[in-house]
Amino acid sequence: MSKSLISIRDFSKEEILHVLEAAKGFEQDRSRKILDGKVVGSLFFEPSTRTRLSFETAVNRLGARVIGFSDASNTSVSKGETLKDTIKMVSNYVDLIVMRHPLEGSSRYASEVSPVPVVNAGDGANQHPSQTLLDLYTIMQTQGRLDGLTINMVGDLKYGRTTHSLLQAMSHFNPTFIFTSPEELKMPSEYKDFLDRKGIRYIETDSLEEHLNNCDILYMTRVQQERFTDPMEYEKVKDVYRLSASMLGGVKPNMKILHPLPRVGEIDQDVDDTPYAYYFKQAENGLYVRMAIISYLLEYDTNR
Repeated sequence: MSKSLISIRDFSKEEILHVLEAAKGFEQDRSRKILDGKVVGSLFFEPSTRTRLSFETAVNRLGARVIGFSDASNTSVSKGETLKDTIKMVSNYVDLIVMRHPLEGSSRYASEVSPVPVVNAGDGANQHPSQTLLDLYTIMQTQGRLDGLTINMVGDLKYGRTTHSLLQAMSHFNPTFIFTSPEELKMPSEYKDFLDRKGIRYIETDSLEEHLNNCDILYMTRVQQERFTDPMEYEKVKDVYRLSASMLGGVKPNMKILHPLPRVGEIDQDVDDTPYAYYFKQAENGLYVRMAIISYLLEYDTNR
């Protein structure tokens, strides 16, 4: 069966580093028509801007073509077609499927019924591995290394699939984590247990200011309204952290602020003009990394 990317744990450390190296080549030359004749299915059962557009741009820049949808209400899913049938049908037409779905585990299931590779572009609060790879690429780009860094994850650590995936990927590189969140949005115990088994250090706090000056990467996240079943719970925590330029006076010179975007109110606009803001370049990096992922899963040797 074809190799898929559903969880970041599907890639070994060596595969991660291979994809990051390939992404560097695509950043230097972003239009390489190496996949002429290939077709990629873009199946977005949930809204997306950056992920969908960067994947589809990556496909186009590689010389392949895209089919698919960005709104499931316009498909046979609205008539009651099962996910299995949708995947089996689409896989007849394409060489690779990129899929976002609101249900955790949906992408893993799709990969089990699809004869072509599947890339998980986000499944509920579970995983977002292509975001993780572009985060790693950005961290390496800004710090010159991945080993031995201190990463402060801020905001929604309970439902934030980007933080869950990044935590697992960074476990290869001896990090120290700071988990900054309110009690209601703490990092789930399964991920802390994972770190404990790996012997990786982490600190938990509810104060943004407490460890702001101690980290190499400040990874901000939004509180995701769509993950809450109780509107009152969302209202209670939605504005719990707000980063402003005035708070950055004592940070490390190498510190960079990342955010998977979209941001809502957690990063003030005045932060954009500081030397620490890197989230827009981070989003751009998604193009190069997704070109590398697609090429790798379609078994094209980017080094040739």
